[in-house]
Amino acid sequence: MKGTSKQILVIEDDPSVRKLLEKSLRAKGYEVDTCDDGLAGLTRLEGTRPDLIIVDIMMPRLDGMTFVRAIKGNDATKPIPVIFLTANNDPKTMIAGINLGAKHYVTKPFQLDELMSKVSKALG
Repeated sequence: MKGTSKQILVIEDDPSVRKLLEKSLRAKGYEVDTCDDGLAGLTRLEGTRPDLIIVDIMMPRLDGMTFVRAIKGNDATKPIPVIFLTANNDPKTMIAGINLGAKHYVTKPFQLDELMSKVSKALG
């Protein structure tokens, strides 16, 4: 998969998870940009159009659900696929996330292989 150079935006408030995702995705040949909350993510989207967004749900300032609602309501960012990554495994929240337009919903603690497989499906 080297040389795909697809761009992925990771929005995650936990520095250790953010770093793990960044390293793992880069190792697969993806370009990775990171933010620590949804507000920073929205700001980042003003200047860039990633091929995929991986977003945590529970974050300070602007949570993942609100972030996805905002990007899905904007014609320019609406087509970008989203994967939710969250410690919240409540079925209602999962359904709400999928209904908002998320391609996948991955719960923490997650298997890196499972996440990478979903990333490649979402970009496929």
